[in-house]
Amino acid sequence: MNHRKTLKTLTGTALAAVLLASGCTGGGGSSKGADAEAADDPSQVSGTITVLTHRTDIVQDGTMKKYAEDFNRTYPKVKVEFDAITDYEAEVKIRMNTENYGDVLMIPAVIQKNDYPKFFASLGTQKELSEKYRFTGFTAVDGKVYGQSPMGATPGFLYNKRIWAEAGVTDWPTTPAEFLTALKAIKAKTDAVPYYTNFAAQWPLTQWTYVNGSVSCDTEATTALAEGNPWGADGELRVGDRLLYDIVDQGLIEKDPATTNWENSKPQLAKGEIATAWLGSWAIIQFRQAAEKAGADPDDIGFMPFPARVDGKACATANPDYNQAVSIHSEHKAAARAWVDWFTEKSGYAADNLSISTLKDAPLPEVLKPYEEQGVELIELDDTAGGTVKNIDSASEVGIFGPAYRQELVDIARGAKDGDIDDFLDDLGKRWTEAEKTVGS
Repeated sequence: MNHRKTLKTLTGTALAAVLLASGCTGGGGSSKGADAEAADDPSQVSGTITVLTHRTDIVQDGTMKKYAEDFNRTYPKVKVEFDAITDYEAEVKIRMNTENYGDVLMIPAVIQKNDYPKFFASLGTQKELSEKYRFTGFTAVDGKVYGQSPMGATPGFLYNKRIWAEAGVTDWPTTPAEFLTALKAIKAKTDAVPYYTNFAAQWPLTQWTYVNGSVSCDTEATTALAEGNPWGADGELRVGDRLLYDIVDQGLIEKDPATTNWENSKPQLAKGEIATAWLGSWAIIQFRQAAEKAGADPDDIGFMPFPARVDGKACATANPDYNQAVSIHSEHKAAARAWVDWFTEKSGYAADNLSISTLKDAPLPEVLKPYEEQGVELIELDDTAGGTVKNIDSASEVGIFGPAYRQELVDIARGAKDGDIDDFLDDLGKRWTEAEKTVGS
């Protein structure tokens, strides 16, 4: 399964915003706040805690049970129970109208950042936690941190190295034009589909929003979204969306985007039937596993940054996965906090998923060693304006975290819908900047 699918499909949609306004903000939360302090002595931490999780796959196959057994070696008096939820965002959003939403949960994307203190206990100050962990700014409100991701990921192109080499392309493209030239070579010299849109699954199209920061190498790229025009002349989303349009417009994709299949795309890319797909480093393990099942070589699965350089340097943003939080209503906050910290630091979850560790001093996963070798800089975006971006997105009804506008873009590019790409992108920018005035007033 794709463990990020639910997050990417619902984040930022108008429907989610409406439901939040009518439901979650008036729920069981308390505005007084609370702390979930880390215990000094693990042997004195006790209680039964319920952990809500979107990872139904690794609950069903027993992996989470093994994590809990390892946890109990350090915390023998804590019993961990898992509640695996398939439609995580929708169900947890409803539960948060009550006081019963587990002891530990992944923060639903629909919850406004400024509302975190109403629902979650503080894990400590950002000043203190940021010395040890990445991503603290993504859940910080008024200097306190309310969630902690067990791992991170970076956006990029998954690609079949063997197919790219057969097409004569061995160096990573450094500009969108070079990237298009590479895809054209793949189309001319191999039988592979140069680029796979995963259009029918919808959510993969949302991944294109995460070019933001990679084009400019600017840690303030989120602030730029909140204050400028993402589709203006220098807008990073314009660069990404224009590349997607050109890929489709120049016939470098599958024959019929409406019939794409996410699960099938994994073995197809592994075997070289597909050459390239824009996703994230979280997907590498899924494609490598698909290669093994298909009898293909997992080492053929490569990963490259977006084709943009600043002073010759490539950048890629490091972003948190779902953030774990402690419910403000938990009766066993010390036990819940112990789970959050242990799962982040000791479980091996990030390594098991070939992902970026939340611990700042941890090495990069092996699959990202080429980034290290080629000097790709991993940057962490300042998320101070993250809540404002969501509000602007909702007010503009653009939906940068949803699939709709990029589906329309693809349809225009492939001739399934009338339209001009420049007019289309300019309209997005107009709606966005008008919404900025409303949100800012």
